[in-house]
Formats: sequence, structure tokens, C-alpha cells
Amino acid sequence: MKNRYEGLLVLNTKGNDDNVREIIERLEGEFKKEGAEVDQVQKMEKRAFTYVAGPLDSGFFVNFIFHAEPKQLDKLRSKLKLDQDVYRQHFQRLAAKSVAKPAAAA
Repeated sequence: MKNRYEGLLVLNTKGNDDNVREIIERLEGEFKKEGAEVDQVQKMEKRAFTYVAGPLDSGFFVNFIFHAEPKQLDKLRSKLKLDQDVYRQHFQRLAAKSVAKPAAAA
């Protein structure tokens, strides 16, 4: 059964600021290759980190909302861990989207 997830990726765009769109499109393709159904891609912006915990002091934030099975998510995490353009990744399971029912007339 496919679950709904939100994936926040911080991209390493150091020296690559012009290619952000191509990187995001390639990553969306990676999600689809692993069998995930991408609902939405939210391109945020480049932000400075509150504290520096590694070699970078800023990164481009991208939020993916998608449906996938847990095994697919594990494969995706492993693949993104090896990608040099992905600096950090965080995935969170979301509640299933509920369909609003119209209110009954009294």
C-alpha cells in the first residue's frame, strides 16, 4: 500500500546556481524511476543555514510531496545519499488526504 510522504531536500548548488531547475527535474525523474507518484514539487529558495554543521553555509530547499511504498522510499533514500547535488534529505509520512463531504442540509 502506498503512503503519502513529504520529502524536503537541501541541494548543494555551490557553483551551480544556474542549473537548479535541471537538478530538480533530474531528482523528480529519480522519484519516478523508483515508482513514486509525485503530486507536487515546491521550489523554495536558497537560504542560509542557521548554524553551519558542514562544508556549506547555505542551500536550495525543495519540497516533494509524493506517494510511495516504504520499500521504494528506502531505495530512494539510499540513492539520494549518493547524489552529490543532495546535501541533506528529510522524509516524513503524511496523513492520507481526506475528501471533504458536503454538509447535509438541515
